[in-house]
Amino acid sequence: MVKIEDEKILNDYIEKYHIDELFSEDMKQYMELVQWKKNEFICKESEKLSSLYFIVDGKAKVCKNMENGKALLICFYKPFRMIGDVEFTRTNTADCTVQAIDDTYGIGINFNVVRTKLVNDCKFLFYICRYLGEKLSISSTNSSINILYSLENKLASYIYAFVEGSNNKSVFKFEGSYSEIAELLGTSYRHLNRVLNKFCKEGILEKKSKSYLIKNLEKLKFLSGDLYK
Repeated sequence: MVKIEDEKILNDYIEKYHIDELFSEDMKQYMELVQWKKNEFICKESEKLSSLYFIVDGKAKVCKNMENGKALLICFYKPFRMIGDVEFTRTNTADCTVQAIDDTYGIGINFNVVRTKLVNDCKFLFYICRYLGEKLSISSTNSSINILYSLENKLASYIYAFVEGSNNKSVFKFEGSYSEIAELLGTSYRHLNRVLNKFCKEGILEKKSKSYLIKNLEKLKFLSGDLYK
């Protein structure tokens, strides 16, 4: 993570997402603009999180460690999402692992400032309550995905989340091993391979040496059904 010392860009993001309207007093002096490079961890489950972050650009995946030692994909974060909302109400220990899948930008406010300045800010607390309510609704929907949706839907949504908004929508490369991806999607290595081969036979994907060409983006989007939102 690197801090971006550019007040104009910071102000542009604040204005774009009306961040200043979330608080009863001016909090700009406590805000800092940061960047996480692609594949960099924004936070890791059970590790300390120092700041409350508002995601203003880029994309990240959110995973949860299970008791059996495996990790499960929960959702993807795109602007305008918050990291640290749960931690703000409890402790600084991260509840999930969040990893950038594109170069991602966030506006952070240190938790010491949050607990000093915002813990009694009714306007901000109302926003937090509303945000947590929306997050609970989304979490409930996403929890049912692993039970009710096929791997075709989950895999299509996973791939589409990576290429959506990218400069190159025609090529997709898995970040990590097939075994890791299968684990995230709650399936086996063999089943993942079967579905990938099926996508290739149906003309959705085409296998290259270390990547896949996306031959039918619309079909991929249709199958994804906007899961993991």
